[in-house]
Amino acid sequence: MQAVWYSQTGPARQVLVHGDQPDPEPKAGEVRVRLRVSGVNPSDVKSRAGSRGPLKTPFQIPHSDGAGVIDRVGAGVASERLGERVYIWNAAWGRPMGTCAQFVALPAEQAVALPDGTDFAFGACIGIPVMTACHAVLADGPVAEKTVLVTGGAGNVGRYAIQLAKWSGARVIATVSGAEKSAVAKDAGADLVVNYRTDNLIERVQAFTAGQGVDRVVEVEFGGNLATTKEVVKTGGVIAAYGSMADRTPALPFYELMFKHITLRMLLVYLLSEAERRAALRAIANALRDGALSPLIGARCGLDESAMAHEAVESGALIGHVLIDIP
Repeated sequence: MQAVWYSQTGPARQVLVHGDQPDPEPKAGEVRVRLRVSGVNPSDVKSRAGSRGPLKTPFQIPHSDGAGVIDRVGAGVASERLGERVYIWNAAWGRPMGTCAQFVALPAEQAVALPDGTDFAFGACIGIPVMTACHAVLADGPVAEKTVLVTGGAGNVGRYAIQLAKWSGARVIATVSGAEKSAVAKDAGADLVVNYRTDNLIERVQAFTAGQGVDRVVEVEFGGNLATTKEVVKTGGVIAAYGSMADRTPALPFYELMFKHITLRMLLVYLLSEAERRAALRAIANALRDGALSPLIGARCGLDESAMAHEAVESGALIGHVLIDIP
């Protein structure tokens, strides 16, 4: 099969190799997927760059997200799954075989049926971003008639968090850093969009909520935003954080949070429990069925352009998903 891999970490153009690897065969309980599209996420490029630690296997085919068609099944997997259109989650987590290849073999439960009308490109966007957004928005209970603040509302996770919160009946405030990103967040359904560089977020939130604050925060930058979010989250609220790159070791204002009875949820989509994963998969299936989710694709590359795809994600300048079409 054609694939892209790396045998050492470092800059994309120096370490990514495009060539041939043996076709994988599914073991018992596994399926093999003929991949059509691979999704590139920030965690993929960080792992390749070495910021997530040294390589733990002799080589790594990157990317955890992708979509394609099941073409073989291992022992114990129903033959009815042959020909099924699926999306993939956690393909490269703790395994050397990711989705940046023509085939991947992995546990059958990690290949999820794609609903009719959901194409392979969208399927390759679901695993990390949509599951992260879903867990952040819904893990602490329903949000119907509540107010949700989504920081970084133009990012992939942020956009899906807006869509899922609106689908769930919430009012949504989103923060962005400019006019183009404001348009993205509004298009996703945000009721109020605040430019955190030019507007006073606390004042805008208090005005929008009649002084009540927000029930839940979906947080892309926990440490960097904590001084603000602790002021706008209401008593009994939740801050669900999936990132803190600007301040990786934030000082915690414990008593301020305690006296507001705040729940802090730190989440990593790779480590969801089986029950949490099932809940997210059910919610995603229902949202897809209802047409509540739509991707924003910023770039599509060929398999031989994988280094360029990684650089596009690393730059942080592109809005939307970066996808690799598999020949």
